[in-house]
Amino acid sequence: MRKNNISYAKYGYLFSIPFVLAFLIFNLYPTIYTVIIGFTDLRGLGRTTFKFLEDPFENYKSILNNATFIRSLQTTFIIWIFNFIPQVLLALLLTAWFTNRRLKVKAQGLFKVLIYMPNIITAATIAILFNSLTGYPKGPLNDLLMKLGILDAPMNFHLQSGTARGVVSFIQFWMWYGHSMIILIAGVLGINPTLFEAAEVDGATPTQIFFKITLPRLKTILLYVLVTGLIGGIQMFDIPRLFLWGGPDNATLTSSVFIYNQAFAGSYLYNRASAASMIVFIIILVLSGILFYSMRDRAEIKLKKTERNRLKEEKRMGAVR
Repeated sequence: MRKNNISYAKYGYLFSIPFVLAFLIFNLYPTIYTVIIGFTDLRGLGRTTFKFLEDPFENYKSILNNATFIRSLQTTFIIWIFNFIPQVLLALLLTAWFTNRRLKVKAQGLFKVLIYMPNIITAATIAILFNSLTGYPKGPLNDLLMKLGILDAPMNFHLQSGTARGVVSFIQFWMWYGHSMIILIAGVLGINPTLFEAAEVDGATPTQIFFKITLPRLKTILLYVLVTGLIGGIQMFDIPRLFLWGGPDNATLTSSVFIYNQAFAGSYLYNRASAASMIVFIIILVLSGILFYSMRDRAEIKLKKTERNRLKEEKRMGAVR
């Protein structure tokens, strides 16, 4: 970005230096080390020596043939889908509500704080809270459902796979929809307000403004929300681990909890935990690539292609002359 012949790009690089230094010092070595030990026989607490396996992909084959790991991936995607889709939809709905120029919602700051608040509460606190709310045989949720006539007898939400996954999905949704909303609102505030004013003058309805002006210009921000939500969802660990420890019958055992159990819960199979981590990383990489490809700006790509063809044609005509 240049203005008055002054480049402001260097300031962006300067602001990124603290992160880059912190990453190089604290994250780069552990990341590389994790990749390496996936091809070794390293296991056991306190052991630092290892050797590379004759079959370098032995740990990967073992993990891919592990039924518990495959089930943990399935569980991760089920919980992620049932919390992330409602999360994005509600975040978009609240964004449209808060940024509606005609409604002029009062006390927006208070609403935003209350909606965002679950995101700043520690996972341990939330796990304890929902453990109490869904308690059996006496718990606020059971009491409420029985008074409403929905249940005839108390339900043990912790012992049924469907309800356990449902509670974990709801907790993840409740914790993160406010975060997605704040990011989307920030994206809307970055859109040129003259576009909204012109649409209002032309008689466009709020719905038309949102779908024809707001949403198309939120594509980049929405892509960020989708990708970060995908990464966070597949790496889901704290709530499934703290709420039900992966139970019942591994119904809430996510891939991250599986990796933790492989590395630190008795067996100390660092090599297999590393292999599982890299498999999850590849899955995230592929799915993120699909999101980037599906949400690419086709009009801009077409424009660039047309410009390249024009330049090639000009060069060809110049060569002929």
